[in-house]
Amino acid sequence: MTVTPDDDLSLVVEAFVAGDERALEKLYRRFSALVFTVALRSLGDVTEAEDVVQKVFVAAWTGRHTYKAERASISAWLMGITRNKVADTHAARAKQRKIQNEVGSNLPLAPDTLDIAERLIIADEIAKLDAVPQKVLRMAFYEDLTHAQIAERMQLPPGTVKSHIRRSLIKLRRRMEVYSHAHES
Repeated sequence: MTVTPDDDLSLVVEAFVAGDERALEKLYRRFSALVFTVALRSLGDVTEAEDVVQKVFVAAWTGRHTYKAERASISAWLMGITRNKVADTHAARAKQRKIQNEVGSNLPLAPDTLDIAERLIIADEIAKLDAVPQKVLRMAFYEDLTHAQIAERMQLPPGTVKSHIRRSLIKLRRRMEVYSHAHES
């Protein structure tokens, strides 16, 4: 009996659903370029597209028990996960822009525009952060490095760098709001 590529794929999919990590690897090799291409076309950023590929295959692996061959092909199922992860990335971008805009209007970080009290509050809040988020925030604002540059220097995934910056900015904004309210009184 000859095994066709489609038959071979169905065997790989069966093994994948059963929890065979080698099958996951085979699916990754077969479909990761497609996932990457779709993500890159939508996002326009290589690093974010790479993050999406990782998230898609992690989600596929953890949700493999939900895959039903009679409902969709494995490629269609992976594309559905891809669409969701790309949408999540777009939503995270929008949220990050909103936070940066809000923080940017409430938190001028250029030292010459801050009074001494604001500089002390910002320095104090940054010092209260855990070591990694503190270092990430300092690299972003004081060294003016991009997320990708910080990720490379610290050997962290770019998504982790973005999350550290976003959470740190939220904390700083809250503290500056408290300061502003106290200063106005």
